[in-house]
Amino acid sequence: MRDVRVHDARHTAATLLIEQGVNIRVAQEVLGHTRVTTTERYAHVSTPLMRDAGERRASALWGDS
Repeated sequence: MRDVRVHDARHTAATLLIEQGVNIRVAQEVLGHTRVTTTERYAHVSTPLMRDAGERRASALWGDS
């Protein structure tokens, strides 16, 4: 098991909030960041979110098939 820091939990919390559809401004408040750019650095985009974005883009462009 690798060393885990409290700082790592903040990254996880930011990512989970965004994955659950929480607005980034709300995540910013929850995490106590002064600037949204800090929150953006903490939140990581997961593969399922990227896949969902691609599917939505395809649906918007070519319709549901």
